[in-house]
Amino acid sequence: MDDHDDSPETSPTLEERMEEAERAARRASRQSREQTPTETERSLTPHEREAVSDNGRLSALTVYAIILREGEEELHRPKTSLWWSGVAAGIGISASVLGLGIFRAGLGPDFPYLWLVGSLGYTVGFVLVILCRMQLFTENTITVVLPLLANPDRGRLYSTLRLWGLVFAANMVGTFLTAAITIHGGILSDDIMLAVLDVSRHVAALSPSTSLLHGIPAGFFIAALVWMLPSSKGSEVIVIVLFTWLIAAGGFTHVVAGSNEIFCLVMNGELGIVTAFTHHIFPVLVGNIIGGTGLFAMLAYGQISQEM
Repeated sequence: MDDHDDSPETSPTLEERMEEAERAARRASRQSREQTPTETERSLTPHEREAVSDNGRLSALTVYAIILREGEEELHRPKTSLWWSGVAAGIGISASVLGLGIFRAGLGPDFPYLWLVGSLGYTVGFVLVILCRMQLFTENTITVVLPLLANPDRGRLYSTLRLWGLVFAANMVGTFLTAAITIHGGILSDDIMLAVLDVSRHVAALSPSTSLLHGIPAGFFIAALVWMLPSSKGSEVIVIVLFTWLIAAGGFTHVVAGSNEIFCLVMNGELGIVTAFTHHIFPVLVGNIIGGTGLFAMLAYGQISQEM
């Protein structure tokens, strides 16, 4: 039996050949600019030119390529790995709520800049989760979306939605478990417990529409944070703290960290589980997706789509 595949090879269409030629021309143009010294660089020594090259910023296309590759790797990770990494992220991000509670309890309600200073506690969980490379849903509103935008097809859409669903569910399990331990574990002092509940009630007081609208800037800032990290080598902690502090200080809503606050009220008997999802968690989820994917990911892709 002949195992030879006699199926005809598909040759590139004229449109595909023209697109590849344009891509090659853009690549050659960028390479030419990189290799051609500027008027000032001609007066530098080779060592000084090398220093200029080493200290140059990453181009937008380079950053895009880095995040695109990360997204491709995430899409091909085993489900079990994604699940447990997501659960760990849910547990880790709950440190943000604990940090808020500790700051508020330590500073006292009469501290004049309580909200601004106390918001530093919110950054703790994000530093932990992002630097530990755990699966946080809001990071995936950009990382796994870029491969889909680059090559949109049904298979990639399915893989993206599968990853989103799996990671979101795992994050919720992690924050729910942490909320249960926070309320019923007896590990917090009364002052910190009261502060955590006070912060949680502030989030729960928002209407569904307000929660959604406040979730849009938070989703945008997290996506921007992911975009900046490749260019922030050595300063990652500062960048993470700066933008997650802005989310807390601005009163914006993050679906994973916020779910821990909402679940704390559920565990304390102040909120029903159905209301927790329909009035608080799902609206913030939609807002974060709009901000992270609908705004930032689309804009990030748009700014480099003509350079590829």
